[in-house]
Formats: sequence, C-alpha cells, structure tokens
Amino acid sequence: MTTLITILLIIAGIIALLLIIGLFMKREHYVKCEIIINAPRQKVFDYLKLLKNQEEWNKYSKADPNREEEFIGKDGTVGYIYAWSGNKDAGEGAKEIMNIIEGKRIETEIRFVKPMKTSATIIMETESLLNNQTKVSMSNAGILNYPLNIMIPIFQKMFAKDMDSSLFNLKNILEK
Repeated sequence: MTTLITILLIIAGIIALLLIIGLFMKREHYVKCEIIINAPRQKVFDYLKLLKNQEEWNKYSKADPNREEEFIGKDGTVGYIYAWSGNKDAGEGAKEIMNIIEGKRIETEIRFVKPMKTSATIIMETESLLNNQTKVSMSNAGILNYPLNIMIPIFQKMFAKDMDSSLFNLKNILEK
C-alpha cells in the first residue's frame, strides 16, 4: 500500500511541478518554414491563395477525407471561410482569409473548436528568386493560454515537421 501512495505522490508532484512551470512559460508560439519551388511566383501565389487547393498539399487537410465541409464566400478573396468537422484527427474549425497582398502574401486565421478551442494566424509569403524560382514561407503564430502553454515546445516541433511535410507536398505539385 505504501508503494501505491508513493507512486501517487510522485505523480501528483510531477503534475504540480508542470503546472508551476507553466505559470512562467511563454504563451505565444511561432513557427516558420520555407521551401524553394521551381515555378514562377505568380503561378505559385495563384495556387496558394485558393484554400480549396490546400486539400491537395496540406497535411492537416488530409487528416479525414470524409469530414463535413462548408464554404462561405468566394475562394481566393478576403473573407472567404472554409469550415470543417471531422474525426478526432481532423477536429472541427474554420479557416478564413483575412488579408491578401496580391502576388506576395496571404494571411489566414484558423480557429479550432475541437479538439481544443484555440486560434492561430497562418501567413504564406512568396518571393521571386532567379530562374523562375519562388521561395515560399509559411508561418504559424498564436497564443495558448495556461495550462496548455506547457505544450508549446512540443507543438512547435510538431508544427515545424508537419509544415515542412506540407511544403514538400506543395513543391511536388507545383513542379509537375
């Protein structure tokens, strides 16, 4: 019996320590990934600004191919909303185009309802390079309130890995 009490006290101590650490951790997360695509900037930008195209390259869009979807507005324009509700991997939420700087930048806000209520800003930027190459930058920034902020280091590593995978998919599609 004392072994069980000791184990429970250790678990309670670890949880308490994590909660205390969370009080002092940052609440903002930020991840930025880049890739060079062998295609002209305008071609890349025109493809990126349509949220429906993300079904083809974004890792998160592939989480549940049978999710329910709703589209509000005209894709590729400010105010367009893509909403979904799916399995536990896809969750539930909406993505809205907040700003477009033609040929250069697309700002979207992603709002999750499930698995947890949170939001983030996703920014896609394109930059012309030599020989019809385009550098695509993708950033994800947001706030996770206490006590979820304790997960920021894990989330940032996961986001970077998943964003790199998505950008690689994008590169493969646009270089065909």
